[in-house]
Amino acid sequence: MWLIMAVLSAFFAGITSILAKCGIKKTDSDVATALRTFVVLMFAWIMVFIVGSYRTISTLTAKSLLFFTLSGMATGGSWICYFKALSLGDVNKVVPIDKSSTILSILFAIILFGETENLAIKLIGTAILAAGIYLMVEKKQDCKKGDGNKWKFYAILSALFAALTSILAKVGITGVESNLGTAIRTGVVFVMAWLVVFMKNKQTQLRQLDRKEFAYISLSG
Repeated sequence: MWLIMAVLSAFFAGITSILAKCGIKKTDSDVATALRTFVVLMFAWIMVFIVGSYRTISTLTAKSLLFFTLSGMATGGSWICYFKALSLGDVNKVVPIDKSSTILSILFAIILFGETENLAIKLIGTAILAAGIYLMVEKKQDCKKGDGNKWKFYAILSALFAALTSILAKVGITGVESNLGTAIRTGVVFVMAWLVVFMKNKQTQLRQLDRKEFAYISLSG
């Protein structure tokens, strides 16, 4: 079952990147992130009520809430940086670097959780994955030089925060229904994303929001 869910996660993540890129041609990346987070938050809590896990909210421990909050903050950082990178660079350059979070997550899991079963195979696979990501990014850069590397900075930060999200969520989700954990974490991301919008005084851009791009942002959520 976990394999099916992981494959579906990868599938939806791929669609998310394309839809998000279509939605930030004119729209500011921070505004787009905040709007997308609202959609995700809505669906997350719908799932909580569908599966009935809202009944277990009172049983959450302080430790779980702490790590869900930290995981949400890491997710917020990842999404903000990811949308910024997409607004500056091409999807086929940003996505490979962002997905290098897989490499970081594997290494963190080995170090922090002692997941050393078939360690040699894991390390070889991780090395191959890293080499593939490097070749993909370098090849794409050669095709279009002079576009600057600012997008790369945000893509790397996105990957780092995404890796931290996985580790922190793993600790916090122990004994907690996954949909409830996702909803709580998304709530933190929602607050964080809108704080960024208001701190940068970008809320006025909501009035000039392109309807077509808003539709793409909503679909990406």
